[in-house]
Amino acid sequence: MMGAAGLAGGARAAEGSVPEIAFDSVVDPIKLPPDLYLGEVSGVAVNSKGHLFVFSRGNTKGPAYGAAAAQLLEFDAQGNFIREIGKNLYAWSFAHAVKIDADDAIWVTDKGSDLVIKFTPEGRVAMVLGRKQEASDEDTAPLKHPKPPLAAEDGRFRQVTDVTWDRSGNIFVSDGYINSRVAKFDRSGNWIKSFGVRGDKPGEFNTPHSIASDREGNIYVADRFNRRIQVFDGEGNFLRAFTIDVPFDHNVRPVIGNPLDPNATSGTFSPGAPWAICITPGPNPVLYSSDAYPGRIYKLSLDGKVLGVLGGPGRELKQFGWIHEIACPSENVLYVAELLNWRVQKLLLHP
Repeated sequence: MMGAAGLAGGARAAEGSVPEIAFDSVVDPIKLPPDLYLGEVSGVAVNSKGHLFVFSRGNTKGPAYGAAAAQLLEFDAQGNFIREIGKNLYAWSFAHAVKIDADDAIWVTDKGSDLVIKFTPEGRVAMVLGRKQEASDEDTAPLKHPKPPLAAEDGRFRQVTDVTWDRSGNIFVSDGYINSRVAKFDRSGNWIKSFGVRGDKPGEFNTPHSIASDREGNIYVADRFNRRIQVFDGEGNFLRAFTIDVPFDHNVRPVIGNPLDPNATSGTFSPGAPWAICITPGPNPVLYSSDAYPGRIYKLSLDGKVLGVLGGPGRELKQFGWIHEIACPSENVLYVAELLNWRVQKLLLHP
């Protein structure tokens, strides 16, 4: 049963005001060659031609605890396979997100190598942000998560998650699982500043997991563990925050794992905790967000009012298993990348 929706500033809408959005899921939206398989699909993006870019934890090499699991695939607007981009790239370690900028350049964030890579539309490396640990260094090992985190370093990342841009082409990177900040570079990749530290106060983060920008250049950060979306201006000044509070059947089980606390107000798997966000283009943008539990997609205005909800947890079409990234080329067409179900779904909404 649908009920109240979270609004900016903690206000709540009237009971029964959040509609459930009808939608369809396109069968087999992408067509893989016979010898190519997806792993956990962590990223999906669409360019101006309608081509689909899928970032998958496939092509696994090495032991399970140290796998090189990242593969970037391109499909045409009809879902036909075109090519693999960056095969055997030095950056590939553990795929996280893929984005397309206003010039159709392709950007990826790799959580394992701590790198952000920009490809030209032709698929050549055009820019590298960050640096991978040296394989020959005796201190090279999986990153620790000390509390509080060690001091961040300008220009380097620790388990980076996502990237977006403002109208001037400035680059904003959510960084990420350890540093808990947003890093800002100019369009040429020169370091400008960072904002945010680990915490739960306004302007602080605990796992900034996804990032998006609006037409005014405001930056929206999915502050996942803190179960909120925070909004900043282009200089990193805090503007507002909002949460997603839509009631659901507490008997719903997660897709995987033990039963979860349906009343949790923080945590990666707390209801409404934003794993992925995207903002639609055009003069009347809306924001989409997804959570892992109860496993739904939420449609919101940019001030945080929940306009609708769709889906639920599961393994069938129109169900979701840990949506990790959303591409929203229009208000009623969404592509979702799922970790647990190893797939991309194309959703056609009928609001």
